[in-house]
Amino acid sequence: MNRIAGRDDGAFRRPFARRLLLGAMAAAGAVALLPRQAGAITGSGPEIDADATRALQSLYASDEGAKALGQKAQGILIFPEIAKAGFLIGGAYGEGALRVGGKTVAYYSSSAASYGLQVGIQRFSYVLFLMTPNAINYLNKSDGWEIGVGPSIVVADEGFGKKMTTTTLQAEIYAYIFGQQGLMAGLGIEGTKILKIDR
Repeated sequence: MNRIAGRDDGAFRRPFARRLLLGAMAAAGAVALLPRQAGAITGSGPEIDADATRALQSLYASDEGAKALGQKAQGILIFPEIAKAGFLIGGAYGEGALRVGGKTVAYYSSSAASYGLQVGIQRFSYVLFLMTPNAINYLNKSDGWEIGVGPSIVVADEGFGKKMTTTTLQAEIYAYIFGQQGLMAGLGIEGTKILKIDR
């Protein structure tokens, strides 16, 4: 039997296995609590609408490029608050509103699971500018749309607005992630599942 520092391999592995199990349990508990958090994560239709309006106004005030996209977009899907928590295994959840012509036409949830080195709890907002009728149709017809599959999507960075022209706007969807609070590496929305909900 192999031994390390006077202990067999099974004894050596057990403390790590216990830590891994405890970490997974903590993550599962955090993920289970996400939909129950206060604020914009879940709410009634009017509550989601009010929070979506505030989030979009905040984005427009801080980024002229986002405001210009909003004027050109066929539809805007606004998630005012996503809560993300994890320890090795993580999850994120939030609810938002789809607006067409300035009016809310449907509500959606945003959820994601992740695996790997991650510790922390984070809150953020994101907005998807749907630039074509095809993007809206795809969202409406999909029984759960996974970001990264389907219409082309570009995540806008800080300098996006300065280099944006009508000839550079080739993607069907542009995403803005903003309002990050908390500590967690690797913030992103690829792989996020968007599902239509009743509110």
